[in-house]
Amino acid sequence: MPSVPNPLADEIDRRIEASPDHRTVAIRRIRREYSQRLQPAPPGEVLDVADALVERRRWVAYELVHHHPGALAALDRETVTRLGRIPDAAVHEWARSPDRWWRRAALVSTVPLNLRAAGGTGDAERTLAVCAQLVSDRDDMVVKALSWALRALVKWDPDAVRAFVAAHGDVLAARVRREVTTMLETGRKQRPA
Repeated sequence: MPSVPNPLADEIDRRIEASPDHRTVAIRRIRREYSQRLQPAPPGEVLDVADALVERRRWVAYELVHHHPGALAALDRETVTRLGRIPDAAVHEWARSPDRWWRRAALVSTVPLNLRAAGGTGDAERTLAVCAQLVSDRDDMVVKALSWALRALVKWDPDAVRAFVAAHGDVLAARVRREVTTMLETGRKQRPA
């Protein structure tokens, strides 16, 4: 179902497109600006913006909802399905997608399972099942997400992550091996200078 046009979603999309820097950190700065603007907005308005934006800027739409407590609380099954937050079977389907952003979304969807701040309590089984599907993917955005997913799990189950790296070390991207090993050894993504 195509999204309903939304002027604020269009504005966000134009701002991101016009930005000279398209790295995640730069786009996230723009998203934060709009999250701040939307703080006083009713949840339905935030969900409308996300719904209109999701096909163009999926993760930005998700973060707008995530960073607006009222919008997050207002999610219902229909909206969740429309925005792409769906059951494990769908996440595994995303992991098989030819679209890099769906594959990345599959991995990123495991991160909240392992973040206390997002209500996560650690879920090695679900996290590693998705990671195993994408262990040999070399798309840079997927590689970064794989590293993130594994590093988030380290805090809950370092032994499971260590075993995963050992089992898949020959096919894991060097970046993933380096960042995850550093997290296991130091508790940080990068070694202190």
